[in-house]
Amino acid sequence: MNTETILASALSLIVGGVIAYIVAMGKVKNLQAESEREAEEIVKKAKDRSHEIKRDAKREAKEIVNEERAALDKEYQKRTQSLQDQERGLTKKEVALDQKIEAKDREMDQLKDKERELEKEKHSAIAERERLKLKQEEISEKLEKVAAMTKEEAKEQLISVMEEEAKVDAAKRIRIVEDEANEESEKRAKRILGIALQRFAGEYVAEQTITSVELPGDEIKGRLIGREGRNIRAFEQICGVDLIIDDTPGMVVISSFNVVRKQVAKMTIEKLIADGRIHPAKIEEFHDKSKHEMEMRLRELGEKAQMEIGIHGLHPEVLKMLGALNYRTSYMQNQYQHSLEVGFLCGAMAAELGMNVKQARRAGLLHDIGKAIDASAEGSHAVVGADFIKKYGEDPDIVHAVRAHHEDVKPETVLAHLVMAADALSGARPGVRKFLKESYVSRVTDIENIANSFEGVNRSYAISAGREIRVLVENDKVDDDATIMLSRDIAKKIEEEMSYPGTIKVSVIRETRAVGIAK
Repeated sequence: MNTETILASALSLIVGGVIAYIVAMGKVKNLQAESEREAEEIVKKAKDRSHEIKRDAKREAKEIVNEERAALDKEYQKRTQSLQDQERGLTKKEVALDQKIEAKDREMDQLKDKERELEKEKHSAIAERERLKLKQEEISEKLEKVAAMTKEEAKEQLISVMEEEAKVDAAKRIRIVEDEANEESEKRAKRILGIALQRFAGEYVAEQTITSVELPGDEIKGRLIGREGRNIRAFEQICGVDLIIDDTPGMVVISSFNVVRKQVAKMTIEKLIADGRIHPAKIEEFHDKSKHEMEMRLRELGEKAQMEIGIHGLHPEVLKMLGALNYRTSYMQNQYQHSLEVGFLCGAMAAELGMNVKQARRAGLLHDIGKAIDASAEGSHAVVGADFIKKYGEDPDIVHAVRAHHEDVKPETVLAHLVMAADALSGARPGVRKFLKESYVSRVTDIENIANSFEGVNRSYAISAGREIRVLVENDKVDDDATIMLSRDIAKKIEEEMSYPGTIKVSVIRETRAVGIAK
């Protein structure tokens, strides 16, 4: 290929490239212009859309503002109305209070006027008394001259004539004083004799402080005594009881005021007899085992009582004392069963009155817990039991009910009266308590004889196992006012001449009958 051909080819290539460049640049400019037009349209559409969104947002904002404003106006009106109602109520109360204050002021003014009147009457009465005193002296002098007797003689005659009237007046006055005392009295002296009889009654000491243990043979007695009495001394020291070994065949006696300790000692002897080895070390070993078994037994009995009565949360020490009541009797009535019964009765009465049934049952169950505590504690079982349960966090109302159920303190709550009533119901049921027949008949006869010894008494009947006596009087010899004096005199004579547990109610009955016959 020659040079010219090469140059011509190169030139054509260059021209083609220039033309292609020019064409490409034209297309670019066209595309750029078209892009600018499209961009302007997009921007325009975006601006239009933004204006629409802005208008919609303004419209929605106005609607929200209007709704909130309406809600606020409604709430404002509501609160304004409430404030106005409260203001009207306060105004009414203020007016009523002003009226009450005015009424009280008027009452105070009236009281002051009455006080001034009473003061005037007092001064007038004093002056009148002085005048009457002088007049009485004048009349006395005249009477002495007319009657030809001295003042002392006239006084004696007057006393003799007015003696019956004085008795009637005294009976009326006694009735008034008794009514006032029943309303205002809050304290009562402790009855030392009552406490002593309650905690150390003669029949109880003789029959319930000892327990007999049967022996398989009399040779066991010698082994229980031991060489030079070392076994019996060790037993009494470890168990804290008295072991009585006498000539009674096949039996030894354990004596102690502590019913639980006495039972533990009995269990210890039974284990010693079963083991056959009796010496101080074995006594101590079996005593510890028996004591542990007894504690478990007492706890089980306490938990059983708690479950049966339908309560919970009693302290373990309280549960143990409840279990100990199973080994305590009063007039041969088992105190564990008695406590359960009182608890159920309290709950039943509380349900009828709309009170707390579980609290009432709890108080009834715990009312006699003081009887299980060692007799060395000072005070009646009600006071000792109340102090004991108070120590373990029982409710103050329950503590008061326990303390007051025998009126060691005055009952101040309905619960205390419920416990008293339930205790009386449980103890007074026929057959629940056993007495010696001879002493019972003797006591009832003595009560009736004392009542029959008074003038005007027609018949008398001792009822409720000697806890009450009803006295029938002759209506022509004893009037209504004299019955009060007679009941007090009979009660006083019974107190002076007899010894008895609890109280005896004296009821004097006077009856007047009128009979008409229609023909």
